[in-house]
Amino acid sequence: MPQRPFKQVDVFTAVPYLGNPVAVVLDGRGLTAEQMQSFTNWTNLSEATFVLPPEHPDADYKLRIFCPGRELPFAGHPTLGSCHAWLEAGGRPKAGHVVQECGVGLVKIRRDGDRLAFAAPPLRKGGPLADADLDLIARGLGVPRSDIVAHAWCDNGPNWRGVMLRDAAQVLALRPDAAVLAGLDVGVVGPRGKVGVVGARSGADDCAFEVRAFFPGNNGMAEDPVTGSLNAALAQWLIGTGLAPERYVAAQGTALGRAGRVHVERDAAGEIWIGGASATCIDGRVQV
Repeated sequence: MPQRPFKQVDVFTAVPYLGNPVAVVLDGRGLTAEQMQSFTNWTNLSEATFVLPPEHPDADYKLRIFCPGRELPFAGHPTLGSCHAWLEAGGRPKAGHVVQECGVGLVKIRRDGDRLAFAAPPLRKGGPLADADLDLIARGLGVPRSDIVAHAWCDNGPNWRGVMLRDAAQVLALRPDAAVLAGLDVGVVGPRGKVGVVGARSGADDCAFEVRAFFPGNNGMAEDPVTGSLNAALAQWLIGTGLAPERYVAAQGTALGRAGRVHVERDAAGEIWIGGASATCIDGRVQV
């Protein structure tokens, strides 16, 4: 079993261990999907990625993204963490942007000073949630239905459903009921019924929003520390409907003792970019 170059990268933070980690195998050639999945499950992280030679002529590399139990067509923090690892290992883009090939197609990644940012992929599904979904979400979050002040489908690969609460304090105080939200997964969520929550954040820091993300995990409901795909879809919804400015910073991971910061910007061409810092925590070789 060969040794392969490997990095573990903490994403959406410049300070190691305050963001969301991803395992990056920098040479996934020759590995089967089963081997990639087995390694991902072993890492006990939310995602692991495998860098491969590109198949599309415009791509710099191909990325396969796995979470426990399944492969994902796209995920945000693995995209940024893998690009960080690829560049750190000597990768050079063909053009001004890095172009990642993955399950949703080609994703552009740009450098913003000491941060990387990806162009939000198109939403696969948008628009308001059904009343029955909202009733379940409100009950599962333990909030009155009237405290959900806005809502939308936020499906950009992962099937996020987004709801906006009244303020950040209410978001941070949530104690979700896994049994109630698990019912949502069975009927209307795929894969695995993820629910995203965003609320306006007030305070002296630079953050406009507080974000949390809940989804069914291996042992009940899990919470993701910092979620690029969700923040990308939230930005498309919130900016598109005037609920957020064209440039803002969202905080995520506070409730888990993390300090994730997601930088959001809609550029002059209308494209939305999701960025953040990354920090390499482990650099070496791994046997896969």
